[in-house]
Order: sequence, then structure tokens, then C-alpha cells
Amino acid sequence: MTLRFCDSERKLEELAAGAQAFDRVVAAGGDGTASALCYALRETGVPILVYPAGTANLLAQNLGMPVEPRQLADMTLNGSVVEFDLGELERASTSGPGTVKSGFAVMAGAGYDAAIIEGAAPFKANMGAAAYLFAAVSNLAPTPAHFVLDMDGEEVVTDGIAVLVMNFGRLQFDLPIALGADPRDGLLQVAILRQRSVAALVPAVVAGFSGADKLPGVDVYTAKRVTVMAEPALSIQYDGETLAAVTPFTARALPRATTLLVPADSEYAG
Repeated sequence: MTLRFCDSERKLEELAAGAQAFDRVVAAGGDGTASALCYALRETGVPILVYPAGTANLLAQNLGMPVEPRQLADMTLNGSVVEFDLGELERASTSGPGTVKSGFAVMAGAGYDAAIIEGAAPFKANMGAAAYLFAAVSNLAPTPAHFVLDMDGEEVVTDGIAVLVMNFGRLQFDLPIALGADPRDGLLQVAILRQRSVAALVPAVVAGFSGADKLPGVDVYTAKRVTVMAEPALSIQYDGETLAAVTPFTARALPRATTLLVPADSEYAG
């Protein structure tokens, strides 16, 4: 067994070097750590166990992972091996010409979601996942924007407070946004929040928790590739990691690019 620790001095790609020589890789951390490792090991076929040690742990929740360490240890050896899609986010470099790419396992987005993640950062250590709820209610007037989206060559023009590009369909507190999302179909779900205030989001949240087939004020599209442009330019996030960059960005699906371990009773097992 080999342990490698993430810190500010070493890139995760360096930590993942040589991982193909191992039977299993355990990603212990939050969604940013897990998705970065999945992207670093994309197309290798090395099974990865997502060990939920972060704040939101959305990837682990979507996979139905247990939280008890003994069960996770057993899964490392005996979990079901399943191939999943990844998303790839491309945006302009902030340090020079060209573009920068990152991988995401759950979602990427621009607008209100990025503002919530940035606002929650100072409180996560003390409040845990509740920091996201605190950040949401602390920002009652999100910035509305005019969006132009190119999805597989088809243009959609609309207004709203956020665009979410999703691989898995559930957000914090198990809230379903992209209903029917399948992280194994080679497609991404693009959810546009057309509301202009937090109060206007409440019916969509209630409908989501009630199991409604469609959320009011939320338009959902399906695409292999999407480019998101916004006026004004909006902050970008992916899997809980905020970026210095702003829109535009392009996201594309990488079909069956990562291999994950899931519980035997997961909806994705078998």
C-alpha cells in the first residue's frame, strides 16, 4: 500500500503517476480532489474508490457510497466496478494565451452556483455542508445574466442566474436538478436557472424534493458539448472548486472515461 498526500506543493497529476501499477486507488477528500483524480486517471481503467472526506461529497452521495470506514474498506476490495462518464471543462487561461482544461465528475457551472461555493468557503470548516445553505440565503439577489449557449451546434438564448452542466443529477441535500441524468450515456445535462431571485427558486426546490417531473423555472437540455457565454461575464466553478476565470467556457462529455467502485446495492451496480 502506498499513501500520497495532497498539498499546495505538488500537483495531483504528479501524485497519480504510476497509479496503473496498483489494483485500486482511493481518493480521500472532497469532490474537487475526487474529480481531479478521476480526470488524471481517465481512460486508464484503474478502479477508484471515492472516500467521502470533504464537505459536500456530492459524487459519493450520487454513487450511494457508505460513510462508515469499515464498509468503505470492504468496498475497496469487493465493490462493483463501473465505468462512468466525465465532463471536461475548457476556459481561457488567466496567466497567458491559450486555454486550460479540467475534469469534473458531478457538475460545472457559472453564476449563482459559483457565488454560493465562493461564499461558503470561509465557513465550511465549522459549518460543514450547512455552509452552502448559509451562503445561499446570504446572497438573496444573485446577478442575472443574458446567456447564449451553443449545444452541439444548436443555439439557445435566455436569461437567468446560473447555468449548470451536469454529469450526475443531484446537488447538495440530495436535491434533483437534472432529472433523468445518466452518467454513463455519453451526454451532459445543461440546466438553466431562469429565476431572477432566491425567492423565485423556492418553488423549484419544493418541486424537486416532492419528486416532480419538471422544476418550475428550470430548463434542462441534453448535449455532448456546450459552450456557455454570459453578459455580464460570470464566475465559474467545477465540483466545488471556484476559478479565477469567468465565462465563456466549453464543457464536453468524455464517455466512460473513469472507472469507479460502487456498492453492490447502488443503482449503477450490475
